Amino acid sequence: MTNLTLLGSTGSIGTSTLDVIRRWRDRFGIFALAAGRNVTLLADQIGEFRPKVAVVADQTALEELRKVLDLKGIPAPELACGASARVAVAAAPEAAIVMSAIVGVEGLEATYEAARLGKRIGLANKEVLVAGGKLVTEAVRASGATLLPVDSEHNGAHQCFRAGRRREIAKLILTASGGPFHQTPAHLLEKVTPEQALNHPTWKMGRRITIDSATLMNKGFEVIEACWLFGLSPKEVEVVVHPQSKVHAMVEYNDGSVIAQVCTTDMRMPIQYALTYPERADAPVPRLDWTQSAQWTFDPPDYAKFPLLKLAYEAQAAGGSATCTLNAADEVAVEAFLKGEIGFTAIAATVNETLQRVASVSPRSIGELLEADRRSREVAREIIRAGKRETMTTGAALSA
Repeated sequence: MTNLTLLGSTGSIGTSTLDVIRRWRDRFGIFALAAGRNVTLLADQIGEFRPKVAVVADQTALEELRKVLDLKGIPAPELACGASARVAVAAAPEAAIVMSAIVGVEGLEATYEAARLGKRIGLANKEVLVAGGKLVTEAVRASGATLLPVDSEHNGAHQCFRAGRRREIAKLILTASGGPFHQTPAHLLEKVTPEQALNHPTWKMGRRITIDSATLMNKGFEVIEACWLFGLSPKEVEVVVHPQSKVHAMVEYNDGSVIAQVCTTDMRMPIQYALTYPERADAPVPRLDWTQSAQWTFDPPDYAKFPLLKLAYEAQAAGGSATCTLNAADEVAVEAFLKGEIGFTAIAATVNETLQRVASVSPRSIGELLEADRRSREVAREIIRAGKRETMTTGAALSA
């Protein structure tokens, strides 16, 4: 029996991971579940999977979890809260595998510690490598940890890379669905609402990642992540828009051959791959039906219409903490958009201005990296506040 710690158990990747584990009760067990504030769902997961430890965001959530467990008559495991508790369950010797599925930099420190200790890590948290790629990959190399990507594109790339040697690779091609505004004229994007942006045509995901998909920032993050995962330069990673989302990644080799990874659009496929690698276990979802007629299309992305993708390439090429700032500013801007504080196109404008204002540094520790993240968020919030003040001043002048 192999036990794992699941960071982000109540999110979409977390619940899909538990669905995979239901199929493999004889192979995998849960040592710890870590979640945020969805204590009702976490309580149900505790009742079903009986972890040794459960972690929530803070003391308030912890008290609420205790009440829900008592109300449901579910025996409470060891309970804890906060960042230090997440690090502890990721580092615990009882957990051979850590599934990192917490959205944002909240999962960075725990994932880094798992890497430092040589664990197998299923990485579904882009921000870990976007913000801290250098530190995390150095820890992986030093400890001999296994870092297996769970994002469908990087998981597909990992499978394609098994077909050849590193020196034979010409480039990696990542596919993007294009999001809900692939066909929308650029001049209409300014009026996009959060409801429209959250209506993804292919994937069911969390709110932030869905907005990032709509802006193509998510694909920019994946370019950065791919550089760290596979030792590539930004120039060796290409993005193409593939609305059907059946081809997840392609690797072009020196001889012109292209190896593509194709599977059903379901996150349980890459999750199971990460858990059972190098074995290919029986498919957890229905297979593709190759007797059905289908059309697959591939187009270049529109960098002018979706400037965040270009900013991601530039930040990775710049190095240092630029990608940390990119991620922090985007998270702040997306949150403001979802609250109705800024428009859709202002997300990219906020990120761009934050990158201009925050000088890139070279963090030597997770603490220094988190300080760069904090500073970047502070600047992004000030940019948004200044924009709101300007709007209010302009509106007042027009009224007068």
